[in-house]
Amino acid sequence: MRVHDADAAAPVRPLELRLPSPLEELADDRLTGAGVRLRLKRDDLISPDIPGNKWRKLKYNLAAARAQGHHLLLTFGGAYSNHIRATAAAGHYFGFATVGIIRGEEHLPLNPSLDYAVRHGMRLAYLDRATYREKMSPAVLTGLRGRFGDFYLLPEGGSNAAALRGCAEIPAELGQPADLLCCACGTGGTLAGLAHGLRAGQRALGFSVLKGGQFLARDVAGLQRAAFGASTANWSIDYDFHFGGFARRQPALDEFIADFRARHALTLDWVYTAKMMYGIFALAQRGGFPAGTTIAAVITG
Repeated sequence: MRVHDADAAAPVRPLELRLPSPLEELADDRLTGAGVRLRLKRDDLISPDIPGNKWRKLKYNLAAARAQGHHLLLTFGGAYSNHIRATAAAGHYFGFATVGIIRGEEHLPLNPSLDYAVRHGMRLAYLDRATYREKMSPAVLTGLRGRFGDFYLLPEGGSNAAALRGCAEIPAELGQPADLLCCACGTGGTLAGLAHGLRAGQRALGFSVLKGGQFLARDVAGLQRAAFGASTANWSIDYDFHFGGFARRQPALDEFIADFRARHALTLDWVYTAKMMYGIFALAQRGGFPAGTTIAAVITG
């Protein structure tokens, strides 16, 4: 569908969004044997330029930036950040200038993610790692405003109150019953919004992709309080399937990805969704879900 949502800023260039995203049944004897039914919420198919939770997180931020009269979006990320790439695409399609503040030093030639961002109009700047850790401090933000002018600030990963509003719309799109909704967790924004949108009796389970990610529970609750005034008790986080930490992988994960591709003709993103999916299968096979459970897993792309 073409974007015509009154709550989102209208695009200035043609942008096709597949909404609601498809819900696909996954037939797999490993789950059937455990009495578990799994459906995939294919948010990765929303848009090749702004896929998955990136569109959901940006949707209401774009509307807020437009309503506040901003013409520039500024955000942060690593050199391979999907959020940086998606913000550049959003600026291109919705008529905003964009600045990406990248952690670490510049390396040329640019990798495919940063090259895409530049080709879609994003200006890149770099912060050393010590300064980057203080990126949200008043001193650093004041310096950035002095350099680039006034801007609408998007946090690293895009998770803020406006982002949660977009993620909270996922459960209502399912159209079919689900007992448990699952997602991968990096900043916790998708889980926080998803849980807020659940119906009575439903629960959400996040899979941390970070080693030592126990702080995510605090962050998810804080995001919910900031966005909706209170945190909910209908979610939890599993910390056992990070495979060494963010953007790290191990042979067992690679083998799972290859097997999943052979069985289902779908290549899972190894940074996020493969870890979630591995966790779902592992828990199912060890009896972690009651027989008869229906799961909807968000493929964020």
